[in-house]
Amino acid sequence: MIHARGLTRSFKIKGGAVEAVRGIDIDVEAGQLVAFLGPNGAGKSTSLRMLTSLLPPTSGTATVAGHDIVKNPGAVRARIGYIGQKNGAGENFRVRDELVTQGRCYGLTRTEARARADEVLAQLDLEALAVRKPGTLSGGQRRRLDIALGLVHRPGLLFLDEPSTGLDPQSRANIWEHILRLRADHGTTLFLTTHYLEEADSMAERVIIIDHGRIIADGTAAQLKSDLAGDRITVALATESDTARAAAIAERMTGSAPTVTGDVVQLRVPHAGAALPEYLRALESAGTKATAAETSRPTLDDVFLALTGRSLRESETTNPTSADPTDPAKDKSTTTPTPV
Repeated sequence: MIHARGLTRSFKIKGGAVEAVRGIDIDVEAGQLVAFLGPNGAGKSTSLRMLTSLLPPTSGTATVAGHDIVKNPGAVRARIGYIGQKNGAGENFRVRDELVTQGRCYGLTRTEARARADEVLAQLDLEALAVRKPGTLSGGQRRRLDIALGLVHRPGLLFLDEPSTGLDPQSRANIWEHILRLRADHGTTLFLTTHYLEEADSMAERVIIIDHGRIIADGTAAQLKSDLAGDRITVALATESDTARAAAIAERMTGSAPTVTGDVVQLRVPHAGAALPEYLRALESAGTKATAAETSRPTLDDVFLALTGRSLRESETTNPTSADPTDPAKDKSTTTPTPV
């Protein structure tokens, strides 16, 4: 469904140029649910805009849903759905009328568009809202309407840019229920970005991480966590001397320095269940007393920390280059970005 090679995108801005995307390769098979992760400014939205033919690449090639994004963008758009970060429906027309209009824009006859509008209303539990205006809907209801608009023409591939951002936990769960049902019932290929790492961890069968315009990891969440982060063992010690000995033993055991905070030592290991008894035996042999011990599985944020040396969650709020140069609403400079 997606085959991209060497995609780049550069922009001229005040004071120089920005390389938003620096040569990415992506392959997505039909039916996959892929989460595309990275901090603000990493190149996620720029990549999505290129793959959806909304933004031509500076260099590189890509075919999406069987068509070249540069040579035949119209064919790409006819075969994909794209749910952006902002609401797609207007404020002053009824929900069903918005869906009918969307269908007409994709070439459906009036009869076909009406029938399809009724189908997606039922599919996304929006039937009771058919005569409401989008401006009167809750955030979760509007996001379901956005997804409905993206599905009117029955695309085989659906792009979702942060579909659940800003929603309360119940609405987020509801959105995900509908997204997963789409895939189960229709085999829809889903390519999405999200800032909620637990969503990507539990829902996506594949995770791609981008940072500074380059893809730095690609695999299942379980693979990435096992290969790049490892399990965590946390042990509390009785005295300061115990803590020092425990840290030295942990370093000999793992080959890397543990994290020491007060009387607590944390170490990373491939399999904590097997390593913890070995570590506790080593502590006991050294005459060191552990007062508490626990193990925990790694998260995707741990993967990002292992790859980049910083937390993805922290970078979302502290990244000074978080403005997306392809989105004027987010551009912090006074100069409109210009394609290179």
